[in-house]
Amino acid sequence: MNLVSDVVIVLALVGLSFAAVKAVLRLPVFSLQELVVTSSLNRVTRAQIEYAANSSMRGNFFTVDLEGARKAFENLPWVRRAQLLRRWPGAIEVFLEEHEAVAYWRSTDSGDTRLVNSHGEMFDAASNADMPVFSGPADAGLVMIERRKYFDALLKPMGRRVLALTLSGRQAWQLKLDDGMILELGTDEDKASLERRLSRFVAAWPQLQERAGKKIAVADLRYPSGFAVRMMDGEQRKGVQ
Repeated sequence: MNLVSDVVIVLALVGLSFAAVKAVLRLPVFSLQELVVTSSLNRVTRAQIEYAANSSMRGNFFTVDLEGARKAFENLPWVRRAQLLRRWPGAIEVFLEEHEAVAYWRSTDSGDTRLVNSHGEMFDAASNADMPVFSGPADAGLVMIERRKYFDALLKPMGRRVLALTLSGRQAWQLKLDDGMILELGTDEDKASLERRLSRFVAAWPQLQERAGKKIAVADLRYPSGFAVRMMDGEQRKGVQ
C-alpha cells in the first residue's frame, strides 16, 4: 500500500509540474516580439513575408510551430528554401534563399510556362526577364543549363546565342537562335559529335552567308559530313565540309 501511495504521489507531482511548466510557458512574458529577416532579398516583398508570418506563426516563443512556419515561407513564389531559428528572448530569425531564375520552361504537352532556377529546378513565379526558353524532360533542367552555355560558346564566332533549346524524348537537340534560325543538331549518339557538327557549321558560316544571299530558316546539321539548309522562301541547299 505504501508503494502504491508513493507512486500515486510521484505521478501527481509530475502531472502538476507539467501543468505548471505549460502555464508558465504561456505567460505573456514569452510572447513573440520580433521577426528578423537575416537574408538580403530581391524578389520576396515585405507584404509576402508578413502574410506568411501572420498565417503560420501561432503561440509564443516556445510553442510556435517553426516547421509549419518554414513550409509557409517556402510556399512563397520566389522562395527556394527557408530556415527559422528562435532568438532569446522573443525573436524569430528567418533566412530565405531566393530562386535565381535562368530560363523559362515550356511544357511540350500543355504549353504551360514555368521558371528554371540555377540548380535546374522548376518553380512557379511571374517574370518578364530576357531568358532562354527550355523544353524537354522534366529532370533535364541542369543538363540544359550547362548545354546552353556550351552551345553559346560554340556560336560566339557567329555573333549568335541560343534563344530556345529543345531536348526531345530520344535526346535529340534543337536550337533556336536569337535571329530566328533553327539548328537541328541531333543526338550525341550520331556518327559525328554535337561539337563537331556545330563547329563545322560555324566555320562555314561566313562563306554560307555570302553564297546564300537570303536568310536561313532551318539548318539540319545531322549529316555525318555536312549539313542542309532551308531558306526563308523554302529553297533547299546542301553544304559539305
